[in-house]
Amino acid sequence: QVQLVESGGGLVQAGGSLRLSCAASGRTSSRYAMGWFRQAPGKEREFVAAISWNGGSSSVADSVKGRFTISRDNAKNTVYLQMNSLEPEDTAVYYCAAGFVFVGSYYYTGASQYDYWGQGTQVTVSS
Repeated sequence: QVQLVESGGGLVQAGGSLRLSCAASGRTSSRYAMGWFRQAPGKEREFVAAISWNGGSSSVADSVKGRFTISRDNAKNTVYLQMNSLEPEDTAVYYCAAGFVFVGSYYYTGASQYDYWGQGTQVTVSS
């Protein structure tokens, strides 16, 4: 089992920045790709960013490309989402997820490929 706890959400004005953190505990000795998803009211959960276990491969959604960056520190069992140039459309609950991988360079972009989820952190961007 892996437990995930997100932090760093909050209220920010458009154009501002936030950095989300996701701390993992439990069975962290296994290899896990990590991802960030978000869900706005009345909308489906959508992929935001993902990173491989070794940190060498990553992907971000087209809607946040050039503004959001994902990174991880395996020594701290923590993954980060740096969000810059935030827009009101980025308002959502952001979820961290972990998915077991056999190959350290793999990551997932589909929610169904992840095994564990955090409780989410609210990000609100005011115009």
